[in-house]
Amino acid sequence: MTKISIIGAGTAVFSLNLIRDICLTPGLEGSTISFMDIDEDRLRHAHALCRRYAEEAGIRLTLEQTTDRRESIRGADFVINAALVGGHDRFTQGWEVARRHGYRFGGSLHVMHDEGFWINYGQLSLMEEILQDILEVCPNAWYMLVANPVMAGVTYLSRKYPQAKLTGFCHGSNGVYRIAETLGLDPARITFEVPGINHFIWLTEFRHNGQDAFPILDRWVEEQAERYFATCKNCDAMGPKAVDLYRKFGVFPIGDTGNPGGGAWPYWYHADEETQLRYKDDPDAWFDRYLHNGSERVERIREVSADASRKVTDEFPPVHSREPMIPFIEAIACDVPRVLVLNVMNDGDFVPGIPRDFQVEIPCYVSAIGVQGIKTKGLPKPVIEYALRDRVASVETELSAFENGSYDDLVKLVLMDPWTRSERQARNMIDEMLALPGLEPMKEHYK
Repeated sequence: MTKISIIGAGTAVFSLNLIRDICLTPGLEGSTISFMDIDEDRLRHAHALCRRYAEEAGIRLTLEQTTDRRESIRGADFVINAALVGGHDRFTQGWEVARRHGYRFGGSLHVMHDEGFWINYGQLSLMEEILQDILEVCPNAWYMLVANPVMAGVTYLSRKYPQAKLTGFCHGSNGVYRIAETLGLDPARITFEVPGINHFIWLTEFRHNGQDAFPILDRWVEEQAERYFATCKNCDAMGPKAVDLYRKFGVFPIGDTGNPGGGAWPYWYHADEETQLRYKDDPDAWFDRYLHNGSERVERIREVSADASRKVTDEFPPVHSREPMIPFIEAIACDVPRVLVLNVMNDGDFVPGIPRDFQVEIPCYVSAIGVQGIKTKGLPKPVIEYALRDRVASVETELSAFENGSYDDLVKLVLMDPWTRSERQARNMIDEMLALPGLEPMKEHYK
């Protein structure tokens, strides 16, 4: 029987998706799921809702709940880290500080983004604490990084703890299905390859019914795209910004590569309001919607949880979420081999041009044997150059600051941001950020 520990299980939307996917995976029936969170109220709601879901689905699972992390992972085969230190309030408090110092959304990965340097400090610290517990309490367990920063987390932890069984997860690759649906193709009949690094992946292979589907995409771009742009929403995955990137680089941006979830890269589409309007890309509105929708989902789950007369399976029908976590667990625990897009180290030169000791997002063969990366065709040279400049370089600087407790390296990181105009601006913003409530450990770390 498999034991799965979910750290940060009070995130009820995430936990419910996992339980729903487990209920749709017969090989995992009888598993033990340990819900762990430091917020007892949120934990209780999430646990109760997921227990009702399993009962309604008629699936036999043992669902536990605890605020003790080490107790949760004891005997675990898989440990899923979905925790967000400080919650969304920490995002918005930091963004308000950054705005006062002249920063804005658009191409800003480590300041105006949900992977800002003050957020990542808490996340990287927690990621490492959990891994240290795993190596002591359940050393054979797979550590599954779901919460961001996946890119920095996989890179940092894999370098420091090479003995760990570790991989990162992101659903960004599912963006290919959106392309297929827009083109009128059956998503079940496509195959694809989307190599890169987390939040920076590109469609390089695209086939439908075994035939090259890029000519279909090219015809859509030339004949239908402009009509589509007239009615599509801002930050659309097939909108004018995505298509312009495709025309520039010859490969199509997937998932969060160009949208606000990946930092709204690159900055030149956000130079001013007129440019943003032309490319229909509004990161401010996107993040407002993201936070609002998150609050609405939490409230809906609370309402369903509090009303025993409502069937959870009616509110959240038993349809697979397309998240890769449960397919990954089934592949290993039940030896059901499959190929999944995962975040691993580039030690096999899976994406040529990215350093071998850095994270990449690639197709991997997963089975009871473990995780084996599959070498890809790679990316065009200009895309690799931007990846090195705008992703790898900044993460390396961030990790140097984190490992060494270096305030000066933190300044160097912020100087890389496209909206930094002077060193004084960077230092003033960092100092005000470190004075925020809840960031006392970070301020001590970087003093």
